[in-house]
Amino acid sequence: MKGKKKSPLRKCVITNDMKPKKELIRIVRTPEGEVLLDHTSKKSGRGAYISSDQSVIEEAKKKNTLARHLKVDIPEQLYEELLLEANKGNKS
Repeated sequence: MKGKKKSPLRKCVITNDMKPKKELIRIVRTPEGEVLLDHTSKKSGRGAYISSDQSVIEEAKKKNTLARHLKVDIPEQLYEELLLEANKGNKS
């Protein structure tokens, strides 16, 4: 008897809520210092998970939480990409 495969849980660095990995967006700081979205969740580097909710993304930007967690400045473009990703997920 095969059981249903469990989805791994990850913690949103903004809300501290544990959610299935597929419901979160991963941001990674690569060893070269580049910060980008990691759609595959397999890129090497320091990662942070954030809920794909517009209000959570805006809170992260306001409080600069991602910059503190990843220990690097977060470009404005990344927040725009996060908002686009969150809106894309809400339409599905």
